[in-house]
Amino acid sequence: TLALRGLLNFLFSVGLAVIFLYLAFADVDFSEVLELVAQASIFWVIIFSVLIMLGHYVRALRWKIILNSVKPDVKMWNLFGALMIGYGVNCVTPKLGEVTRAIMIGRYENLSRSSMFGTVIVERVIDIISLGSAVVISAFIWSASLYETFPWLEPTLYISAISLVIVLLIIYLSVKFREKFYGYFLRFVDRISQKLAERLGYIFEMLIQGFTSLKGTKNYVLTFITSAIILLIYALTSYSGFFMLNMQSEHNITFAMGWILMSISAIGVVIPTPGSTGSYHALAKNTLVLLFGFGETISAAYAFLTHIISYVL
Repeated sequence: TLALRGLLNFLFSVGLAVIFLYLAFADVDFSEVLELVAQASIFWVIIFSVLIMLGHYVRALRWKIILNSVKPDVKMWNLFGALMIGYGVNCVTPKLGEVTRAIMIGRYENLSRSSMFGTVIVERVIDIISLGSAVVISAFIWSASLYETFPWLEPTLYISAISLVIVLLIIYLSVKFREKFYGYFLRFVDRISQKLAERLGYIFEMLIQGFTSLKGTKNYVLTFITSAIILLIYALTSYSGFFMLNMQSEHNITFAMGWILMSISAIGVVIPTPGSTGSYHALAKNTLVLLFGFGETISAAYAFLTHIISYVL
């Protein structure tokens, strides 16, 4: 049953990728896209690649801060290695990479697997908050209305915000009133399904371990600072992508454009496709065409080149 479910999930994610790739490239001549990619600036490709790896390194550093109360001397090389292995797995099977990196760092540093799962979930919650904040900032800094160009964006933000508040409330109650809330909630679920109650119990335990690992004002502040730096590096990466294809010759390129492109295309990373294939391409290309007025072919080339570099790395 597990093998069948895994196969169905994989086929579903590949199917999504194919649909999004079709949406991204159906109206362009792919040979022209490859021609533009072949003319890319090697200098800016190197800058883009360095920024991607720097973003990954700062993400590993944030993970170290979260793990500080569990084990303060966790090696950065092990954290970075586990993170990159996780990304590698995500390039084939979406979201399984999060499980993989938790297992890998647990093995490298002899730490509890469930507590490592917890810290990965904490990171994901922080990432969702960061992404939502980045999109809201984009709506303020862009002169035209983002919500008119992407009508699905505003309701998605509201639904995500409400869902996040509910999740954070459940986590807070789980940590603050562990015995009472934990017991009442699981007893209620157990009446519906014992198997579901056991699974939720395990998830709650991971969440509690993950959030209790993030202790102390200093660690909270450092986590906030590193999260902000990660967003800035990602925006700078998107910004440098314009120069790889000499797009500054067509339009005046600003850092704000890099920030907005990063914010909207990052939503494609949340969609469960292998290595964000297709979902990233469609959102990045549409942002370039609909918001910034670039041509279909150069926009498709940007999406293809930036994705293939990050995928290979």
